[in-house]
Amino acid sequence: MNSNEANLLSSRDARGVVTLTLNRASQFNALSEALMTDLQRELAAIALDESVRVLVLAAAGKAFCAGHDLKEMRATPSLGYYQKLFQQCGKLMLSLQQLPVPVIARVQGTATAAGCQLVASCDLAVAASNARFAVSGVNLGLFCSTPAVALSRNLGRKAAFEMLVTGEFINAEQALHEGLINRVVPADALDTEVERLVASIVAKPRAAVALGKALFYRQLETGIAAAYTDAAQTMACNMMDESALEGVQAFIEKRAPNWHA
Repeated sequence: MNSNEANLLSSRDARGVVTLTLNRASQFNALSEALMTDLQRELAAIALDESVRVLVLAAAGKAFCAGHDLKEMRATPSLGYYQKLFQQCGKLMLSLQQLPVPVIARVQGTATAAGCQLVASCDLAVAASNARFAVSGVNLGLFCSTPAVALSRNLGRKAAFEMLVTGEFINAEQALHEGLINRVVPADALDTEVERLVASIVAKPRAAVALGKALFYRQLETGIAAAYTDAAQTMACNMMDESALEGVQAFIEKRAPNWHA
């Protein structure tokens, strides 16, 4: 895959695990328009590539992501510009959720405002114990309304609102407790823990994971009766897939399944 070395690095291993690394370390990986455009392009390519199994979203430097590029935002103070900017960001976050493969945030440092939104928008997140999280726009007079969408779908309502209305930081252990991230490890064990999660995912059939991820997010946005109807149909379709038939047969025969993908 192509990557813009100035903003974004892209790598891929033999298993189909893609790593995209935010590469604006001197700007704390702030989400400039150019960086969001680069990310969107990479996500669009991944969505069409059936050989990709997992996406790891990482960052260079001390910070994971400081949110929007405030200098860039302040340079164009017009309603039309801001509407376009936040719509671009919303599309990017939604694209992460719509990918057919799991997305893991590798959080090595601070994630604030839209950077915290980015963590919340990933399906899974592993953080170093020194990582911190905040939606701090309110401290500048700007309530983090777009991060609130992702945050309120990860944390309990009161915890999410407290972060949004105070702008205060929470540490990695608090983020784990509140449901923003999945795992916390010492900084020097971060890659090992991400790999442990990746290995568990790539051992599963891609088709089942893709079906399941799509259903997971669909059912969250509907009533419980409709959710069960959708889930039942999804499971029925999943059961007709070759990988599921092989998995069940392997269980019956007390052997490991022979999955080719």
